[in-house]
Order: sequence, then C-alpha cells, then structure tokens
Amino acid sequence: MQSGEIGAKETANRRRIARYVHIDGIRSAQLVMGMTALEPGSVWNTMPAHTHTRRTEVYLYFDLPKEAIVLHLLGEPTETRHVIVRDAEVVLSPGWSIHAGCGTTSYAFCWAMGGENQDYADMQIVAPTTLR
Repeated sequence: MQSGEIGAKETANRRRIARYVHIDGIRSAQLVMGMTALEPGSVWNTMPAHTHTRRTEVYLYFDLPKEAIVLHLLGEPTETRHVIVRDAEVVLSPGWSIHAGCGTTSYAFCWAMGGENQDYADMQIVAPTTLR
C-alpha cells in the first residue's frame, strides 16, 4: 500500500489517498485500486477535474451521514452533468468523462480504474475555468 496526503485546507481539498492495487504494489494486469478519505472540513475531491482517456474509473462513496450527499461531476468538460450520490452508492466514469466531487460534508470513497495501463498519473487535467 502507498498512501499520502494531498490537497490544501484553503481549497477544502485535504485528503488522504491509499493505493492498494498498483504497479509497485499488489499487481494486476489492468486494474488500479485504492481509497480516498477527505479530512474533516474538506468537501472537494479531484479538483481540478480530469479524465483518464485510456481507462474507466468507478467510485464507491461511503462514510456519508444519512442526510449528506456528494455532487459527483461528470461528462465532457464543455458539457458537464452532476449525479447526486448518497452513502454506499456507485458512479461509473468512462475515460472521456471528467470526474470530481463535492460533498455537503467530508466523505470517503473506494476507486478502481481499468483499461490500457496501470499508470496512476496518466490523466488529462481539465482547468476549472474550462468547465461548463
């Protein structure tokens, strides 16, 4: 397992990421998998949004109180949509779709990516100013 803190308190994006299935850890042919937990007071995840054109990503959100939600952003950068997600719900993000999320409280999620490679950093960043 590899883990580390990423993000900043100033942007409500402080989180801990643990990678379990990856090229230098538990090996798989095409799968990368881990977990992200947002620190108390943080609500944004994966901002700036990005795509993985060579992989599909799946999110399983958890540790959300009954009254809390996450707005999961997806779609093409110039034509985004949102999905309201509650505790123990899943969202699928195809390779062409951006993904980011903002909750009404801090939360956690398991994520898994499958596709052409296992390069965790193989992503295309989408600047927040280009989102529509």
